[in-house]
Amino acid sequence: MEVWPGSAYPLGATFDGAGTNFALFTEGADRVELCLFDRDGNETRIDLPEVDAFVWHGYLPRVRPGQRYGYRVHGPHNPDAGQRFNPAKLLLDPYAKAIEGGIDWDEALFDYKFDDPDAVNDVDSAPHAMKSIVINPYFDWQDDRHPRHGYHETVIYEAHVKGLTIQHPDIPEEIRGSYAGLAHPVMIDHLKALGVTAVELMPVHQFVQDHHLMERGLSNYWGYNTIGFFAPHNEYSSSGQRGEQVLEFKSMVRALHAADIEVILDVVYNHTAEGNHMGPTLSFRGIDNTAYYRLVDGDPKHYYDTTGTGNTLLMRHPHVLQLIMDSLRYWVTEMHVDGFRFDLAASLARQFHEVDRLSAFFDLVQQDPVVSQVKLIAEPWDVGEGGYQVGNFPPLWTEWNGKYRDTVRDFWRGEPSTLGEFASRLTGSSDLYHNDSRRPFASINFVTAHDGFTLHDLVSYNEKHNDANGEGGADGESHNRSWNSGAEGPTDDVDIIALREQQKRNFLATLLLSQGVPMVLHGDEMSRSQGGNNNAYCQDNEISWVNWDESRSEWSLLEFTQRLVRLRKEHPVFRRRRFFQGRPLSGEGVDDIAWFRPDGSHMTGEDWGEASAKEVAVFLNGDAISEPDTRGAKVVDDSFLLLFNAGHEDVTFTIPDGDYGSAWDIECDTAAPLVEDRPPVKAGGEIEVEARSLLILRRAH
Repeated sequence: MEVWPGSAYPLGATFDGAGTNFALFTEGADRVELCLFDRDGNETRIDLPEVDAFVWHGYLPRVRPGQRYGYRVHGPHNPDAGQRFNPAKLLLDPYAKAIEGGIDWDEALFDYKFDDPDAVNDVDSAPHAMKSIVINPYFDWQDDRHPRHGYHETVIYEAHVKGLTIQHPDIPEEIRGSYAGLAHPVMIDHLKALGVTAVELMPVHQFVQDHHLMERGLSNYWGYNTIGFFAPHNEYSSSGQRGEQVLEFKSMVRALHAADIEVILDVVYNHTAEGNHMGPTLSFRGIDNTAYYRLVDGDPKHYYDTTGTGNTLLMRHPHVLQLIMDSLRYWVTEMHVDGFRFDLAASLARQFHEVDRLSAFFDLVQQDPVVSQVKLIAEPWDVGEGGYQVGNFPPLWTEWNGKYRDTVRDFWRGEPSTLGEFASRLTGSSDLYHNDSRRPFASINFVTAHDGFTLHDLVSYNEKHNDANGEGGADGESHNRSWNSGAEGPTDDVDIIALREQQKRNFLATLLLSQGVPMVLHGDEMSRSQGGNNNAYCQDNEISWVNWDESRSEWSLLEFTQRLVRLRKEHPVFRRRRFFQGRPLSGEGVDDIAWFRPDGSHMTGEDWGEASAKEVAVFLNGDAISEPDTRGAKVVDDSFLLLFNAGHEDVTFTIPDGDYGSAWDIECDTAAPLVEDRPPVKAGGEIEVEARSLLILRRAH
């Protein structure tokens, strides 16, 4: 086969219309073979002829999209020194844009023998390995554009491509559970009616199914086990054809953008699916183990793990940093996504041992003209020492605010001494973000996410019920800050059912009316339950999937959620771009925010410190929004009074008098969501707020 020298850049397989350039980085190898596979699985091996700056490369005329390929990398095999080259192992291209198949966990995939771990396994892994695919980079994007919603206008919907769509009765069966299913008009109609502006997709990078799960008849449903940082996961493609997952993913993005919905990807750049030193050799380990992975100082046979998955990528190596930045840039420029949520992002900041907010990765993101301009969301923790970093990421970043989740859960389940922190979380967590010159939208607020209870289960279970996972209940968080409302799990007690519904409304109303960026977990708007399973990572079945037929009985909650999203969208006082100052605008008039006791008097320091206090009123002044809109015009809004009662008894609130407003209309009551046309309440008047409820009042004009 004819081979030309080709180019060391770009890395990966690049089709130019006449042939394909192949380029692979490996610093320690002494020979690299490119392996091409035909339709019958027959292999042709070709030595890459050139190497520049540790990049081996070659150009093959007439190699076209759809071609399956892999690499065999020759070099020293000395695990004690961290070197794990083994040409018997077919390796995925780290820059593969599409990947075919999965792995069967045959012994051939490992570089050691099961019965003798010190012996080199030289059995060919190709029949059992995944294959990289050359793709056609050309796609008709038509008039696609990035919606570019401001953070303060953003409502995120965390979703799983398969779980959200696999049981939808109005999506054609052949595309359910796929990118095409998510792009179907009925799915987009649901998202538009709900009012979300962005979908945050759980991992869609190509991932690997875990062996121990497959042995138990389970799977890695969540997908946090990446092996291909450029390739859309092939199991979410409805066509099943080689490389078609790329076109289907792009079509999905184009359809969502046409509906003015952004696409954010949950990405896992902290580790790979190759696991620890006993894991399989699929790609990075066999290409250059010491370059790609953090190894234990003084014991390079083993991996330094801050992710709990067996390995951690070496974030101080320039080619690892290049891989991640190239991947991020590719998904923005070629796949048109609008942002990223970084799993275990504290690991990305571990340039050496400690978490360092000034590490090279953040420097690269900061200066990159493409990546720096999209939404960047950190999961600000990992499992390593000092890994909990909520509030400590650089100003360009937003963060999943775990303190918001914990505080709001504690407040509504009636925990003592939560009122002060609840007030901080409600108003954008300025204690975490203000000193960094960040804005309220640095806080990604959530009450539930994929990891943990759903909203329905949060108010229905005190304990996790993870028996289906087969781990004896040892998996999953044991301290969920949940409350079952009086009975564990399903019940026929109408009072408990009513209380649970009210608590769901409390959580949703708090979430959607807090300063910051709200994130709703898919199905929460329709009371999706996982039967008390708070760690359904391995449940690719009805436990995790959204049941659209059953959810129809929960449409009252859906309508309530839609109403709250509209309220947030229509009123910038709930989505300010700057923090409250606690003082009048321009030094005159009424404060931009004010806090009141139930008797109508202002809260004092002693009131905030009262352990038993579970009731508070907050005034949000729509006339005192200091920031201008995008055209520079002054923002003026209605003013609102929110009356919170997280206690177990009804409380009578006195409406503040003075300059705050003379009369107030009832906008929403979580205790009576369907009650309409209630008479307004006047300043100085009294109104009863039921136990465990929130009353939203709008100042009458």
